[in-house]
Amino acid sequence: MLKRFSIVAILFVLAVPVRAAEGIVHLATSTSTANSGLLTVLRPAFEKSSGLGLTVTAVGTGRALRLGRQGAVDVVLVHAPEAENRFVFDGYGIDRRPVMFNYFVIVGPTDDPAGLRGARDIREAMARIADSGAGFVSRGDDSGTHKRENRLWNDASIEPYGNTWYLELGVGMARALKSASDKGFYTLSDMGTWLAHAPDLELALLFEGGELLYNPYHVIAVNPERNANVNHEGAGVLVDWLVSEEAQNLIDAFRIDGTELFRPRWDMN
Repeated sequence: MLKRFSIVAILFVLAVPVRAAEGIVHLATSTSTANSGLLTVLRPAFEKSSGLGLTVTAVGTGRALRLGRQGAVDVVLVHAPEAENRFVFDGYGIDRRPVMFNYFVIVGPTDDPAGLRGARDIREAMARIADSGAGFVSRGDDSGTHKRENRLWNDASIEPYGNTWYLELGVGMARALKSASDKGFYTLSDMGTWLAHAPDLELALLFEGGELLYNPYHVIAVNPERNANVNHEGAGVLVDWLVSEEAQNLIDAFRIDGTELFRPRWDMN
């Protein structure tokens, strides 16, 4: 059993942030990097290494990219490749680089009423949830996890919306896991957040593996040509640092009870 992971306080701004002051870099990132506890390691190390301050807005990937489009942040660290590519293609982001990866997993009630343990692949796993009507909690927040969930339903030729077994919440990963635990439902989670919160949940990891559950994270600087008020110099320092040997070694070493939550960029596909 994994031990409880206590997340050290970080500055998370849930509203549209005030513009970064000189010497401050503002990062918008997915809730998974916060809920897992990874940022409690990376943030102080970056500040010590660079001499810059770092403020963090932890929201779903969709909202993080919207903040980037608005020029409300300097850098985004997110995990939705198609949305990231659109962000760059539309001219809002530059210098997109791979940082790390983990995998999505399906977790649910330990008695597994939908029989996911016997599924041959993720498409069959999603179909078993739908066919059984056992209950599924969706983040419903346009996050990277929500985007991947939608893709999984689509690949399985299933339309979940409007069904009584499908619950959309519009919340972050930690709250979605708690709701699934309380209700005895299934949900899709990134591995890092699942491992960080598993000890407090009445859930089991029931399906993992396969290309469709691969979960890469990329860092992107906001384009100063679109938003002249961004801290472009500071953004470049943060982007370079996140892919540096120092940061990658911290990511590689980040574990809970010996279990690795994210894999560094050198192991990416």
